Amino acid sequence: MKNLNEMTDEELALSYINGDNRAFDLLLLHNQTKLFSYILFVVRDRDVADDIFQETFVKAITKLQQGKYAPSGKFGAWLMRIAHNVIMDWYRAQRAEKLTDGPRENDLSNIAGSELAIGNIENQFVNVQTLNDIKKMMNLLPAPQREVVFMRYYQEMSFKEIAETTGVSINTSLGRMRYAILNMRRMVRENNVTLQLM
Repeated sequence: MKNLNEMTDEELALSYINGDNRAFDLLLLHNQTKLFSYILFVVRDRDVADDIFQETFVKAITKLQQGKYAPSGKFGAWLMRIAHNVIMDWYRAQRAEKLTDGPRENDLSNIAGSELAIGNIENQFVNVQTLNDIKKMMNLLPAPQREVVFMRYYQEMSFKEIAETTGVSINTSLGRMRYAILNMRRMVRENNVTLQLM
């Protein structure tokens, strides 16, 4: 029998379904950083992201125990789909309670930092400023556009994977990306921003 550390996420999920709780600990370890980064990027509030992250794993545990997981080689995508649904439920509840949106500012420090800048002080300053401008513009995008940009560029998901995760067609995913790019270009023009990494 395979050692738990050598198992794929799908094998770990099946092992957990068959009663091995240690398998779930490894599933959590394998997926927590990517999943939490995605949730935080979409909701832009660490406390809300923590709650959604926990609820996502509670729902995943429930679905696994109810036998609602069919191994397809895409456990991570299955988990992201659950998170997406929990986030949408949160947005609906927020709208119903007429709460305001989360903070407009999101430093995205969990995605990239100043270590990307290489060279002299001036180049580092220009690079940091450019990345900050891009992040600010991304924060101004509507949530569905921000979500697709994050999945595509920061998680390197295909449009097919994005479509499956968010429950929309590939054309809708492509359309959201197109509108995100158009919106960011418009923001660059309107604010006379120069985006160029040194």
